[in-house]
Amino acid sequence: MKLIPLPAFTDNYFWLLVKDDRALVVDPGQAEPVLEALEVYKLKLEAILITHHHSDHIGGLESLKKKTQAVVYAPNHPSISTPHEIENDGENFECLGMNAQVIGVPGHTLTHLAYFFSQTALGPILFCGDTLFSGGCGRMFEGTPDVFLNSLNKLASLPEETLVCSAHEYTLSNLKFAKTVEPSNKNLDEYIDKCTKLRSTNIPTLPSNIRQELLINPFLRINKPQVIESAKNFDPDAKSKEQIFAALRQWKNVF
Repeated sequence: MKLIPLPAFTDNYFWLLVKDDRALVVDPGQAEPVLEALEVYKLKLEAILITHHHSDHIGGLESLKKKTQAVVYAPNHPSISTPHEIENDGENFECLGMNAQVIGVPGHTLTHLAYFFSQTALGPILFCGDTLFSGGCGRMFEGTPDVFLNSLNKLASLPEETLVCSAHEYTLSNLKFAKTVEPSNKNLDEYIDKCTKLRSTNIPTLPSNIRQELLINPFLRINKPQVIESAKNFDPDAKSKEQIFAALRQWKNVF
């Protein structure tokens, strides 16, 4: 089994999960990188998983569907017109002979989904789109702080060894913000050094894993004293955990 991030646009990754000569792809915003990989690795594309409706995640969907006849799994949203299996929170389906659990994670968009494979040859794998990034989280375009925080808590409760396959290479910019929020976090220093070395040779920082994110991601650490203090310095009115999260997200927006 292989897990391959296909770089696209400026900073997107389309994730290709390969089992023998069979494959699935997640959030193909363009068809070309996927078709090229299928040719190079001699693969049959069996499934296309969509986390949400933004164009950089669905732009290649229609073309891939026509050329491969892969089954499409996606949320119910009018922007996704390609025929697809509509998925909802808590549902399961079989893909590449493995069980995929659908996790509703509204916040970035209201219909955002994540896909969790609890048992693969590589260990547990999470495809989380733009909900959770390494060191950060997505912008809150459609959700509210309490909704988005609940979504992040769902993902944070997954097994710590779970591979986190985010859709963008935002890690270094996220870590710069995280270090500002939590300057005394030594785990951040180590992770920043690791990720800086990876990017210097154009190697992806992803996948991360839940264990790593719990140590360094401020949006998963809103109960930590230094994170709370920093959030309140940005917004003195922030008191509840939802308000702390909202303050962090707004701060990151303008950072």
